[in-house]
This record gives sequence, C-alpha cells and structure tokens, in this order.
Amino acid sequence: MKKLEQDIKSNAQELVKLARAANITVSTAESCTGGGIGAAITAVSGASQVFQGGIIAYANSVKIKNLYVSPRLIEQHGAVSKAVAIAMAEGANEALNTGIAVSVTGIAGPAGGTANKPVGTVWIGLAQKGQATQVNHFEFVDNARESIRTNTINEALKLLCAALQAKTG
Repeated sequence: MKKLEQDIKSNAQELVKLARAANITVSTAESCTGGGIGAAITAVSGASQVFQGGIIAYANSVKIKNLYVSPRLIEQHGAVSKAVAIAMAEGANEALNTGIAVSVTGIAGPAGGTANKPVGTVWIGLAQKGQATQVNHFEFVDNARESIRTNTINEALKLLCAALQAKTG
C-alpha cells in the first residue's frame, strides 16, 4: 500500500503542476471515494491556485440536486454506471465553474455488488469544457474496501494528469 500512497502523492503533485501550466481549474465529484481525490489534491502546496473544490455525492439525492444528474439516468442505468459518471463530471464542471472535472462512482464493498456490477466496479468520468466527456470502467479484483477506494483515487488522478498533459503538450 505504501507504493500506492506514494503514487497518489506524486500524481496529485503532478496534477497541480500541470493545471497551473495549463491555467485550468479543477473540480471533483466523488461518490465511492468520499472526498479522497480532493484530499489528495489539497495536500499539495499551491493547490488552491487550481482546485476549486469537490462535491461528495454519496447519496443519489446529492447527485441529482448538486450535480444535476437526471433521476431518469439513475433509474435506467443505476448510480454506478457510465451514464451517471459522465453526468457527475459534467455537473461538477457546471456547479463549480471549472475547466476540468473528474467523477467517480463505484461499489467499494464489501456489500452492494451484484452479478452485473460486482464489488470493485468503478466508473471514472472526465469532463473538460469544449470537449467530449470520457469515461473509464475499472473492475478491481481485490475486494478490500480501502484498496478499491485507494486504487480509484490513484486512477482518477492519473486520468486528470493525462488530460492536462495533452493540453500542455
């Protein structure tokens, strides 16, 4: 776990550096990580120059009210889905007026999984103003709740860094 924690710290530092270079603001919409992405970013000195904030949308009602996720999307696809991850990321950009946002929605377990969506299923959305939203699907095989959450935080930071590297060349 120590290597993963170091990776998170390094990725958060890189994210802040890249966002500053691209002059772009960042926000988060977090469900299964409960604010862990935002905590990793704000642990970096200088993050206040680029990180606007995050919305912890653990409950569907918060996804609907604060991130503007359509109740119909949740009904049709479930809270842990590609469609909801996209809507959450786009909602964070809108609610927090940022240039790029990441969202995470998943099943960290140990309960809550189904045959179609087992424990460890995570969707990560990435919304950028003026670009199509991308989404990634992960299935973490380690059913340990903290491992799933930590791996999700790391993957979200890596996706943000990759998107910002593409902007800065």
